[in-house]
Amino acid sequence: MTDDDIYDFTPGSAPLLVSIPHDGRSIPDDVAERMTGEALRIPDTDWHVGRLYDFARELGAGVLAARHSRYVVDLNRDPEGAALYPGADNTEIVPLLTFDREPIYRDGAVPDEAEIEGRVARFWRPYHDRLAAEIGALRERHGVAILFDAHSIRSVVPRFFEGTLPDFNFGTARGASADAALARSAFRPLDSAEGYTAVDNGRFTGGYITRTYGSPADGVHAIQLELSQRTYMDESHPFGYRPDLADRVKPVLRGMLAAMVDWTRSRR
Repeated sequence: MTDDDIYDFTPGSAPLLVSIPHDGRSIPDDVAERMTGEALRIPDTDWHVGRLYDFARELGAGVLAARHSRYVVDLNRDPEGAALYPGADNTEIVPLLTFDREPIYRDGAVPDEAEIEGRVARFWRPYHDRLAAEIGALRERHGVAILFDAHSIRSVVPRFFEGTLPDFNFGTARGASADAALARSAFRPLDSAEGYTAVDNGRFTGGYITRTYGSPADGVHAIQLELSQRTYMDESHPFGYRPDLADRVKPVLRGMLAAMVDWTRSRR
């Protein structure tokens, strides 16, 4: 298996990289044959995020997108197993339960420690190696790099939060992963988007990717957006893309990414 089987990468001309770690759908046969029927529907996918951000290349952004399902390995989790949100309910680097607490594997088919380590080496490591390399190249070329980690989630997931999630969930590790002026500029299109709700560093403050790579003092700024899926798709199986909804939300997302690119230009 080559790196091209792990991810799709399109380079850009601007100092902005869009990472899409959870829209992958592929599952190796030796893994799929041990999974439950419900898990094979991959309900916790960040459905259609790649399609939703198809405008990113027009802004000059590079795009790195995983091909495999988060059920194979979660690219936004610590490979050493540290909890993303200590004290809260967390999913593992190789999840064993769906967001609805349904088993992912059939009885007796749960991956052991050696298999988990193998998946990290086979799928997790190449994605992060490319992510780190591209961030370094952007900083070398432009003097600054912005990493935008694009996610989505069902609007109601009792396992992780009470009630209904805001539409836009913006995270900068509570200000640690991105310059404050950049964060304000990027958040402004969300805050003023009519008919939508937005929160800055609320329930989702940024995952492993945002926290690991964001280092403003070194010229690397990382922002995560967890988008409520009700804004652009059907949240129940078969998880269809809704152009009537997506066409309304895409200009808001485009405004956010454009603000990031404009911020880098203002620094030159």
